[in-house]
Amino acid sequence: MSKNTEGSVLLLGGARSGKSRMALRMVEERNLRPLYCATGLPTDAEMEERIARHRQERGERWQTLETPFGFGEVLPRNLRGWGVVVDCVTFLLANLLFRERDANRAFGLLQAEFTALLRKRKEEDFLLLLVSNEVGMGVVPAYPEGRLFRDLQGRVNQWLAQEVDAVYFLVAGIPWKLK
Repeated sequence: MSKNTEGSVLLLGGARSGKSRMALRMVEERNLRPLYCATGLPTDAEMEERIARHRQERGERWQTLETPFGFGEVLPRNLRGWGVVVDCVTFLLANLLFRERDANRAFGLLQAEFTALLRKRKEEDFLLLLVSNEVGMGVVPAYPEGRLFRDLQGRVNQWLAQEVDAVYFLVAGIPWKLK
């Protein structure tokens, strides 16, 4: 992969907008070694089924790492020639917020995780695709916790958009390149 390509990409959109599908396709079209960083936690039967379905849809070619609280030392040492999909930033933020019970601490931990991951991406020249929900376009949440999360997710998305090489916004499976 050349240094001139989009090495880090943020894919934003609403639920079921095609973000994850586009991320997987970008890795497969470049014939990169695929790595999927799963941030969702199996908190109930429906979520367990969803995780199993997504794993089956990706197929056996994809290596999956469970990363519900960050990447730390779980990533392989050299990812040159890989396509790494983090799906999704929103679950990672929610997990950190619920664990820490402090928005600023959760944001700081998430920022540290992605700063290290983006530095690793530059050093090792792999494709990094970050999937995140755009949660600020709907109804204002009725509860303070919902508004706090919505605002925090907006801050995270803005920060990531500044840090990555390219940003796409997806609606009905159609990507719009924003950056």
